[in-house]
Amino acid sequence: MELRLHDTLTREKRPFVPLDPNNVRMYVCGPTVYDYAHIGNARPVIVFDVLFRLLRHLYGEAHVKYVRNITDVDDKINDRAARDFPGLPLNEAIRKVTEQTGKQFHADVDALGALRPSVEPRATEHIGEMREIIERLVKGGFAYVAEDHVLFSPQAMNAVNDGLPRYGALSKRSLDEMIAGARVDVAPYKKDSTDFVLWKPSKPGEPSWPSPSGIKAEGRPGWHIECSAMAWKHLGEQFDIHGGGIDLVFPHHENEIAQTCCAFHQQRMANTWMHNGFLQVESEKMSKSLGNFVTIHELLKDWPGEVLRLNMLKTHYTSPIDWTMKSLEESAKTLNDWYRFAADVAPSKPAASVVDALLDDLNTPQSIAALHGLRNAADAAGLSASLRLLGFLSESLAQWEGRKREASGVDAGEIDRLIAERTAARARKDFRESDRIRDELAAKGVVLKDGKDADGKPVTTWELA
Repeated sequence: MELRLHDTLTREKRPFVPLDPNNVRMYVCGPTVYDYAHIGNARPVIVFDVLFRLLRHLYGEAHVKYVRNITDVDDKINDRAARDFPGLPLNEAIRKVTEQTGKQFHADVDALGALRPSVEPRATEHIGEMREIIERLVKGGFAYVAEDHVLFSPQAMNAVNDGLPRYGALSKRSLDEMIAGARVDVAPYKKDSTDFVLWKPSKPGEPSWPSPSGIKAEGRPGWHIECSAMAWKHLGEQFDIHGGGIDLVFPHHENEIAQTCCAFHQQRMANTWMHNGFLQVESEKMSKSLGNFVTIHELLKDWPGEVLRLNMLKTHYTSPIDWTMKSLEESAKTLNDWYRFAADVAPSKPAASVVDALLDDLNTPQSIAALHGLRNAADAAGLSASLRLLGFLSESLAQWEGRKREASGVDAGEIDRLIAERTAARARKDFRESDRIRDELAAKGVVLKDGKDADGKPVTTWELA
C-alpha cells in the first residue's frame, strides 16, 4: 500500500512521490517563542511528528529531513523583552526571552513524545537569506521599494504567464475576494491594497538589521519572508511537504508560495501542502476571555504527555478537534492498559493494520482502532512495536506507574504492601481478608485491577479513582 496524503493545493488525496527518495524533505511552521505554548500549538507538533516517524519508517532515518522553524523576531517578543529586561539593550533582552521560552517549548514537546526535528532554524539567523530573496524579487519586478519598505505585488505575479502559480491558488481566493475579506494595511506607499510587506523600517527601540540594497535605513523582515528563507536555506528551492495549521493557509502560506516561486521561477514551492484543523476546548473556541485558554505546560502538571498525545491522535488531523476532560480520562485509561500489557515486551515489527491506516493520509483514528485490535488479540509484541512507531511507550511500566503515583501524592509503598497481603490472602483462599483489603484501598481512592501478564500469570495493578 502506498502513502497517500491530502494536498491543500489540489484539494485531493494524492499518492506521495518524493522528489528524491534518498532525501525526503519536510518543512513545518513552528512557534513564535514569546510565552508558554498553548494546547492548540501542540496539534501540528504531534501530527507532523507522526508523519516524520512514518517517513523514517518508509524511507530510512538517514533519508528524511524535517525542518521546523522558530520565529524569534516579533512584536510580542519585543514587548516581553522590554517588560522583563528593562535594563538591557533590546537585542540582548530579546535573546534572553527567546532562549528561555525556547527551552520551555522544547521541554513541553519533548514530554509529548515528539522527536526533535532534523533542523530547527531561528529566523534571526537567516536575515542574509531573506535579503537575497527580496533582492531577487525586486530585480524580477515582483516587488518594489517605497518609503524604506519593500512590498510584494500579487498583481505583478499574476501578470506573468511563464509557469508561475497563480496568487490565491492555495486558498482558492481571487484578488478581489482577498481585498474584501482580508485585514490589509492601508498605506499611501502601497501601489495596491493586496501588496504585502517583505521588509520594513525599524521603529526606535526595535531590533534592526542592514536593509536590502536600495534602502539606507536599517529595518526588519516581514513575517512571511522568514519561512521562505529558512525553507530555501535548509531544503532547497523546491521540496516535498510543507505543513502547518489551517489558519496559516492565508495569508502566510499563500505568501510563502508567492515569494519562493517568483524568486526562483518555480511552479511549486512544496509538492504537498498539509494543514491540521482547529482545536476547541469543551466545544468552545479557546480564548483567554472565556477562561479556557490552556497551555501544554499546565496540562502536563496533571497528565502524562503521552495521554495528551493519544488524545490528540484520536481525531483525524484534518478535522476540528474538541478537547474535553472526559476524552482525556478515557485516553489515560487506555494508555494505562497498553503500558501494563506491552511496555516491557520486546517489540516485533509494527502491525500492517496500523501502518496501512497511517498510509491512508495519517488516519490515526483507524490506527488506534487497530491498536485496540492487537490488544484484544493479545499480540503484545505487535502492540509494543506499533505503539513505538506512533511515539508511545517511551518509559518502562515501572517508570510509568511510579511517575503517576508520585504525582498523586499517595504512599505507593504502603499500597504495594497491602496488595501483596491481599495476593497472599487470595492464594490461601481467605477471600474475606482479600475483600477487606480491597475495600480499605477503595476508601483511599485506589482501584485494583486483577488480570494476567503476558505470560498468563496473575497480576494485580492499581490506579487512582
